[in-house]
Formats: sequence, structure tokens, C-alpha cells
Amino acid sequence: MKLIERKKELRRKIKYSKTVFIMAHKDLDLDALGSSIGLYIILEKLNKNCFLIINDTKHESGVSKVFKELEGCLKIIKDDEIEEKLYIRQKKNLLIILDTNKEELVQSSDALNYFDKENIIILDHHELGETSIDANLRIIDNDISSTCEMITNLIETYKMELDPYYATLLLSGIVLDTNNFTLKTNSETYYAAYYLSSMGASTKKVQYLLKQDLKEYIERQKVITNVDIINNRIAIAKGSPYMVYRREDIAKIADTLLFFNDIEASFVIAKTTSKTISISGRSLGNYDISEILTPLGGGGNKTVGATRISDSTISKVETKLKQILKKEEE
Repeated sequence: MKLIERKKELRRKIKYSKTVFIMAHKDLDLDALGSSIGLYIILEKLNKNCFLIINDTKHESGVSKVFKELEGCLKIIKDDEIEEKLYIRQKKNLLIILDTNKEELVQSSDALNYFDKENIIILDHHELGETSIDANLRIIDNDISSTCEMITNLIETYKMELDPYYATLLLSGIVLDTNNFTLKTNSETYYAAYYLSSMGASTKKVQYLLKQDLKEYIERQKVITNVDIINNRIAIAKGSPYMVYRREDIAKIADTLLFFNDIEASFVIAKTTSKTISISGRSLGNYDISEILTPLGGGGNKTVGATRISDSTISKVETKLKQILKKEEE
């Protein structure tokens, strides 16, 4: 089924649905949250009963600001509340997964058990992999900047009016995932930003949501000082083995490394839990990040990717990554 046909099928499934559950990846960022809320608003305007499945208890700064501002405006449930909200296995219940397609990365893998694969839909811009969720309808667009751009296109298809606040959330997700329109950006990305601006999206508000904590910024700069350069083109930075970092912070470090002369790809290796080592990768396009990180259990797309490795060390993960990169260079 071609992409355009899948998009038509998405609208058909939404039309005949009764209750729709929306779930993105763990450790929500503004693309995952913005697209989730954008879809939630679409469904509300279509008079659907909808819920956001969110198990996260801690949030990054921008996400926390949004939750505080929208307190009481969204129907948010945890995975153990799903059963009471639906008629199990009824065809009119849908689960729509955003900004990931991997079972281990969603807010709750247990939530998948409540739905047949015919009633699971995935909207994502990351490459499929071995642990991708089995769903009858998967709309995967590797050429699009962000899931927020996908939802913006859906809003335009429905010809819906959007409150300026929600337009701003969608724009913030696009700005985040394109690193302020420097990555994965084409004419369609700029058009989506224009379309959201025409509905009142505030660039000033986007800047507010993306503001960084000074202490966190200083810690990220420390990581950049511990960097190896391979073949004058690839930067590998490592966090302190004694510190636990947030996934969004190591992603920002990887983004920053691409701004240096001659660097075409960047990888940041750091602990994100006491027992988990994460890698965040970025590329200008000459290196396929998804292809590089797949052997390490990760994924993404050509320019953006990540992985998590349990029960290892930064040093061991670095060695494995360098072995993969060596093969890439041969």
C-alpha cells in the first residue's frame, strides 16, 4: 500500500472509531508530546472519545511547562487504566502510536496487549527495525522532519481550525527535531511551519518552551570536551561514567557537535539509568545513523537515531561503536 493510500486508510479508521488511545515514546519530548496533543485535538473535533497513555513520571523542561499549562484539559491515563476505558477487542477501539515504532520504546508495551494488530496504527518518521510493533497500518515517512509535521499535514487535510496554542506546540516539535531548521528540512517542512504560523503559532512561545536550564547546559558542555574525532569527520563524545544523563540532553549534545567544521556525524555515549548506556547519533546525511546503530539494537533514520544497551559500560559500548564505524569507512 502506497503512502497516500495509507493516509486515506488512517482517515477511514478514525472515521469509524469510537474510542482512540494515543501513545508516544518514553521520555516525552516536544515532538512526541506536540504530535500527541495535536492528534488529540483532531479527534476531539471529530467527536471521538480519546485518551493519552502516559506513564512517565518525570519530564524535560518544555514538556513540564506544557503539562502545567494544560492541567485539566487532557484525558491522561496510565496503562493500568486502559481496560476500564474500552470494550476489549472491539473494532471501534484504536491505539495510535506516535514518534516511535519500537515496542521497547513506547510508554507501555503492556498497552499493546489490549488491541488486535488490526486496531493499532503507527505514525512515525523513524526506520522500521527488528523490534518494530506489528500493526496492520504503519505510516512511516523517513523523509519528513518530525511527527509534528505529519500531524500538521493531517490537520490541513481535515481543513480544521487550530487554536494558536496547539499550533505553537506542533511548531515547537518541528523546531526541536530539525534543530531549528538545520536538519531534515525541505520545502514541505517550511510550508508546515508557515501553515502553523498562519494559525497563530508563536515563535516567541516556541523559544520559551525550548529554553534550556543553565546548569544542564554547563554539564552538556563538559561532555563535549571529552570527544574523539575519527577520520576528521565523525565525533564521539562520552559522558562521565559517574553521572546519569537525560536522553534529551545527550541528543542536544549530538546536535551541537554537528556545528563544528568538517564533522559529518556525531555520537554521544552516556549513562541514562544506573544500568543503561545510551547512544544518540546525528548525521548531515553522508552517514546513515539508523544503519550504524541497528547492530547495537537501535534505530532511527538516516540523520537521527538512538539506542539503549543494558548491563554494559561506556568504554565497551564505545569499542563496539568504533568497530561498526571502521567497517563503514572500509
